[in-house]
Amino acid sequence: MLTAARKQLAPTRRALAFHLSTHPLTHQAQARFVRHVQPATIYTGKRTFVATARRRNDATAEAVRRPNEEDEDAIPAEELNIVGAHEREHEHAVISTFDLFSIGVGPSSSHTVGPMRAGKIFIGDLEALGLLEKVQTVKVTLYGSLAATGKGHHTPQAILLGLEGCDPETIDTGTIPSRYASILENKTLVLGGRHRIVYDMDRDMVWRWDHVLKTHPNGMRFSVFGEDGDLLATNEYFSVGGGFVVNEKTKVDENLFYKGVDKSVVHGARLHQPHSSEGAPGEAAQPRDPTQPPYPFSSGDSLLALTKKHNMTIAQMVYDNELHFGYSHEEVHEKLMRIWSVMDDCIRTGVTSAEEKLPGRIGLRRRAPMLYRRLMRGFYPGLASAGGLPAIDAGTNATPAGQIGAPEAFAATNSSADVENGNGNGNGGDSSMRPGRRISASRPTRVVGTLDHPVTPMPPRKTMIPAMDFLSCYAIAVNEVNASGGRIVTSPTNGAAGVIPAVLKYIVEFVSDDPEKSVVTFLLTAAAVGMLFKRGSTISAAEGGCQAEVGVACSMASAGFAACLGASPETILQAAEIGIEHNLGLTCDPIDGLVQVPCIERNSLGAVKAITAAQLAMASQNVYSVTLDEAIEAMRLTAADMSVKYKETSLSGLARTVRIPLTVPAC
Repeated sequence: MLTAARKQLAPTRRALAFHLSTHPLTHQAQARFVRHVQPATIYTGKRTFVATARRRNDATAEAVRRPNEEDEDAIPAEELNIVGAHEREHEHAVISTFDLFSIGVGPSSSHTVGPMRAGKIFIGDLEALGLLEKVQTVKVTLYGSLAATGKGHHTPQAILLGLEGCDPETIDTGTIPSRYASILENKTLVLGGRHRIVYDMDRDMVWRWDHVLKTHPNGMRFSVFGEDGDLLATNEYFSVGGGFVVNEKTKVDENLFYKGVDKSVVHGARLHQPHSSEGAPGEAAQPRDPTQPPYPFSSGDSLLALTKKHNMTIAQMVYDNELHFGYSHEEVHEKLMRIWSVMDDCIRTGVTSAEEKLPGRIGLRRRAPMLYRRLMRGFYPGLASAGGLPAIDAGTNATPAGQIGAPEAFAATNSSADVENGNGNGNGGDSSMRPGRRISASRPTRVVGTLDHPVTPMPPRKTMIPAMDFLSCYAIAVNEVNASGGRIVTSPTNGAAGVIPAVLKYIVEFVSDDPEKSVVTFLLTAAAVGMLFKRGSTISAAEGGCQAEVGVACSMASAGFAACLGASPETILQAAEIGIEHNLGLTCDPIDGLVQVPCIERNSLGAVKAITAAQLAMASQNVYSVTLDEAIEAMRLTAADMSVKYKETSLSGLARTVRIPLTVPAC
């Protein structure tokens, strides 16, 4: 219970926290910080912490897990049902393709990339205000989905390394586990890479999975304190999907889609975007604002109208908009090729990984290397029979490596000891992949069916659709790299990062006669569709479930695939509509809070569905009943009606039926 003195202090702290959290830390705001934070009569000698109901005592190091008395901005998670409200005020949907497709680190764009960016932005603002050296304590509060699945999504690692000055595009992904372990073990944090402070994870990070801030489910609050416990600065950030980070102030006068860290080096066109305004009836149309892109669109219909008015493809208009953002022709091409290069490298890393399992308690086995070896068997014997891979036995006599033996369906289970330990062939054959492993010649009983019957049994055969098999393998490879915290391209998110690279790789390898041209057309067209979803609905699973991630990625990939086949803009948008229509209602219920099950397989199916959607649209000859705009609005309504249990919280669905408890820190 608060003492009389603390009761008198609490309202002041609440008002201070609310005031400061609605303003980014800028040079212009420095005077306000001094005026509102410095009064010694209020804070001197007291270790007071915003949004914490108790005074923190270093001697006791008491862990405050669920503050509620001061946090008036937070509401119960189930009460937040507004989707995409933070994006409706803007006049158009146009953002830079290179903000939508950005290079980052797995496993989540909203829970890993965004929080890391937020941490670095906060530290950068402290440096600009000259406050960094005064900081002695940092407190981080996570809300909603960030708290519910943050541990499995590596949110703590991302935030702490962001506070140390790391950027998701350039950080060495291989050093993340060791650096995080060092922070926990030594209880020290090097802010901005140069100012060392004491940081106790149990004491200084608060997990509020049952409450959210009103702007977005993925909210986080950073507060820093001086030597005497004086509050120096605090701010709230929202990771709205795809690695984008906003706060209350950026909703007003800064392009909320911009997610760069150092705004001083960014072209001005990417920093500002006017709000939509209704003109008076009969008022003459205003001339185009030269600060705005040449082809602004806010919906699928307006995008289609622009293509007809200017006789340009969707990719061409998006390309010209990029020139408006300050890029040269060479830079646009170079950046697009860089994005594709990282995507392609991610696929290669996934199919050649030597690791058997993904990190996490599930112990999920990697499948991309095995799938790729099967597909490449006979094409590249050197790869298929590389050192350490098993020889495949066709019977009692050994078969040289690289030759095909008995079908796996006829392979007997291994020794009883292996079966008891879960290593037999019946469970997926983990142990069969070990060096020198041999398959027994005996075969289990197989139900064939009686031959003396009007419905005769079908002879066994193996279905082979090589190109589609490669497509699935590519998608799984990307998401296994993502799940292990590797280098990834948000496309448009990390949880759905396998769909677009897989479809684009499919085009490059099996369809295109001019791969470089296809890459440019595909990415620019897909980006236009992604912009429509970002403005009209959401690309955050914490707001809309998996329909906002894999569903949107499927729609974007469908549009890009159709564009690469020379479809008209109308057909391209119809392909995008089919892609999202048949993902509506898709929930996000990751098992154990990990971006693994069902996420990895779902990307594979999303890629296959994307190509099917494009083919259906091209065969329909522009005869359709639902427009893309109607489907986007349907997705928004579905997201608003969806229970918070299915919005990246691991509270229901598969996350509950598999009986693995929710991964959250102990209270």
